[in-house]
Amino acid sequence: MVTMRGRSVNQAKSFNNDYENDLNYTFGMCRLLLKPLGVWTFIYHRVSRFERVLSIPLLFICFSSLFFTILPSVYNMLFMEEDLQNVVKLLGPISFCMFSTIKYCLLGVRSNALGRCILHVERDWKMVRDPDHRAIMLKQASISRFLITICVGFLYSGGMSYHTVMQFLSKERTNTNVTLRPVTYPCFNFLDTQSSPTYELVFFAHCVTAMVMQTITTAGYSLAATFVTHMCGQIRIQISRLDNLIDEYREKNNFQERIAVIVRDHAEVLRFSKDVEEGLREVCLTEIVESTLIMCLLEYYCLTEWENNDTVAILTYIMLLVSFTFIIFIFCYIGELLSEQCSKMGPAAYEIRWYNLSSKNSYDLIMLCAVALYPPKLSAGKIIDLSINTFGTVVKTSVLYLNLLRTFATW
Repeated sequence: MVTMRGRSVNQAKSFNNDYENDLNYTFGMCRLLLKPLGVWTFIYHRVSRFERVLSIPLLFICFSSLFFTILPSVYNMLFMEEDLQNVVKLLGPISFCMFSTIKYCLLGVRSNALGRCILHVERDWKMVRDPDHRAIMLKQASISRFLITICVGFLYSGGMSYHTVMQFLSKERTNTNVTLRPVTYPCFNFLDTQSSPTYELVFFAHCVTAMVMQTITTAGYSLAATFVTHMCGQIRIQISRLDNLIDEYREKNNFQERIAVIVRDHAEVLRFSKDVEEGLREVCLTEIVESTLIMCLLEYYCLTEWENNDTVAILTYIMLLVSFTFIIFIFCYIGELLSEQCSKMGPAAYEIRWYNLSSKNSYDLIMLCAVALYPPKLSAGKIIDLSINTFGTVVKTSVLYLNLLRTFATW
């Protein structure tokens, strides 16, 4: 049984007849987000040759749209724009675009570690036998899909409102005496963005960039949510095995075999957590820095538009602020959830009727209790542990930077 666990996914015998459907259900949202970015073929082993070839033009389109927005915007902000208020107003969307590009690169750089994580999940779905254990795993997969759906809804609605509705209905646009066709980001000087079809092409390119940026953010989040909820499901399975350990031992007198299965699978969860940590630590760190900066700027934009009585802009910025706050909250929440679930192994081992075991068998539970004292954690770049306390720190830091920004902007 132990040797089966160590085999590759293709070699291991499947004990779950519905594992293909279960795997598609688990990674359906991740695949839907990663395929348009061209990244899915780098981290998943079972893809066709056509999909691998198709990923090349997708990567080219995504990077081209990002750099088409970043390069002229940064040049305009640093060298052309003289009004400090306009510079601050450009800083938020340009920062989001730059951080999205960094996360996009990190997903490719960490594709091997992310691929190992997907292989691990695939093995777990193949090896599950007990219908109750499968139900636990499906429940955790449904939780991750629910969280990803909410994240997609928040971010896409807020992001696309900023790039479309706000550009045409904002009071700043409608109050000007000169009719200008709005563009979300500054463009190269040689492009006449007020004439057709240049304007339509530029506006379309900016909308494509917005879709790419939002997809990158939700893609990284979807992987983190899927992997962590899967780990929590595996921990719940080990706890349920511990709860039934004494009764099954009395019926079948096979304590050593059953405790070996629990210890082995718990060790697999710990190895899985290391792969998840390796694959997502830079993405999480980027998300922490990005959320702190963007939340600060969005808070400033809300206050500024409140003074201007621009209802459309206020609602758009509030929607974006809620989106970024929710995303960083869920990142921190799943980190807290992972540590909390893994730390339950010790109390679960203690609360079984171990006193009905022989001294030799009861000693075998000590290692589980000791390991549970140091639960795995999801960290941001091995610098910041993701937890609810971290979320509070991010919010407080964004408010602190807001006060500094308001002081600086009034000089």
